[in-house]
Amino acid sequence: MSRLTLTLVLSVVCVAACGAPVVPESATPEPPAPATAEIFVPREVSPADIPADIHEDSWARLPTVARDALKPDDQRVFDSIVHPDSRYATGLRGPVGMWMYSPRMAEHVFPTSTYLRYGADGQRDQRLTELAIIATARELDSQYEWSAHEPAARTAGLEEEIIELVRSGRPVTETETLPGLGEQERTIIRVARELIHEPKLSREAFESAQRLFGDEGVMDLAGLIGYYTFVNYTLKTFDVQRAPGTQLLLPLP
Repeated sequence: MSRLTLTLVLSVVCVAACGAPVVPESATPEPPAPATAEIFVPREVSPADIPADIHEDSWARLPTVARDALKPDDQRVFDSIVHPDSRYATGLRGPVGMWMYSPRMAEHVFPTSTYLRYGADGQRDQRLTELAIIATARELDSQYEWSAHEPAARTAGLEEEIIELVRSGRPVTETETLPGLGEQERTIIRVARELIHEPKLSREAFESAQRLFGDEGVMDLAGLIGYYTFVNYTLKTFDVQRAPGTQLLLPLP
């Protein structure tokens, strides 16, 4: 038997008896580096971000409605929105500014928006309300609404961990020990996600919301989510922009 044949035979016998050959340490591949979680950094709006068809007074596709240009009955509607005790005391802005192109609609929708956000007596829990708003904005990828309401949610006492959970879109079940995330918070997030993405609200989510908030509360929660969906359609129709110098707080293109 030749030396080459003997070497091949011994190699086959060794593999069969001893398993795979040992790779020298110098040839062992390096383990892959652990994945690094991306840290979202807010981006400031610049003038270059604003489309050419946007008016600077409204940051939308139509200019801000001037009160003096309205008929007397429409001025009455304007004054019901813009007055010293209103959250629009300084003037029309954002999606509400676009509503005034349909004064009759604005007359009916504005009081509804106030009720859904603040309650009939102004005592609605703003922490939970803002959670519902940002959960809706996130599922709709509404940069404007999220960027407007993340600071409001924080001011209302919503925990940073919950804000980040909603921003990232992570499943609620992955964070069972998250500070501040109780049954009410989980249910609000679940209801918003299901209403936006599913054919209907699941029985489990409905029963949880009904037990926690009552029949009226379930309707108000659905109304709040529906209202901010309507706001999102207003924003998209008129391409309402965040003003230059403000921050974009969602990780969207």
